[in-house]
Amino acid sequence: MKFFLCVLGVVLIIEGLPYFAFPEKIKVFLLKLHDVPDSTLRILGLLVIAIGLILVYFGRNE
Repeated sequence: MKFFLCVLGVVLIIEGLPYFAFPEKIKVFLLKLHDVPDSTLRILGLLVIAIGLILVYFGRNE
């Protein structure tokens, strides 16, 4: 459980950095994101999930 909480904390830190460092650019990006088709976002989400699973697999099996 300690490891999970540490990983979750690091993820939240990484996710929060752009909002802290570049708030004005994030707003512009989010407005552009509205124009991206749902199918493209789903494919991108699936790709990120797959990469995450691969990283977890290799990280746990070494």
